[in-house]
Amino acid sequence: MAAIATDRQGTMLGGASTLLRATPARLWGMLPVRKTQTFMDPDQQLVERCLAGEENAWEDLVKVHTRRVYAICYRFTGSDHAAQDLTQDVFLRVFKSLRSYRLGEGSFAVWLSRLARNLLIDHYRRSKLERVTDSIEGQLPMLEEKTSGSTRADSILAGREASEVLQAGLQKLSPELREAVILRDLEEMEYKEIAQVLNVPEGTVKSRLNRGRAELGRVLRLRGAVA
Repeated sequence: MAAIATDRQGTMLGGASTLLRATPARLWGMLPVRKTQTFMDPDQQLVERCLAGEENAWEDLVKVHTRRVYAICYRFTGSDHAAQDLTQDVFLRVFKSLRSYRLGEGSFAVWLSRLARNLLIDHYRRSKLERVTDSIEGQLPMLEEKTSGSTRADSILAGREASEVLQAGLQKLSPELREAVILRDLEEMEYKEIAQVLNVPEGTVKSRLNRGRAELGRVLRLRGAVA
């Protein structure tokens, strides 16, 4: 009986002793493999769907980003009609060049903003811009309150009238100052992202932003929009 018990015990412990003698590498190979999912942000998912030829992917991409692209175009040109045309041109260019987007070179939003900015500069050089201010009620969100004083002139403006006054003020800025103010104070992009969009150092972004805010504040004070 003792011999039988010993045999049974050895048989029962056999599997465990095999595991104890196994090297870490062998032991890892004996364990079930758990599949992990690689995180992919929503924009990257949209890009992948577009590149894969998914039927509704382009429509989804346009829906997600149209408001942002239109806002940048409108703020830069001051014209609703021009902004709508330019927004269409931006997405046409996206359609043609999406395969050139590389995830490791920055977020899709930065890539899209850079593309829109380049198209706006081309437009500015061709047309010299008609300084027209159109109502944007119902098309752009209300300006969020800022906290940095009168040079951040939009901090005390709200609603349709304020948007029009601010827009008219933006048109008085040079293109390089205007785009810095738009991307930072209105689109709320990070300094690093703006530097990527404009292809300039972050220090240059901050310098342009400070000059742009000061000039905008001066323009709006002359118009009686701020004290």
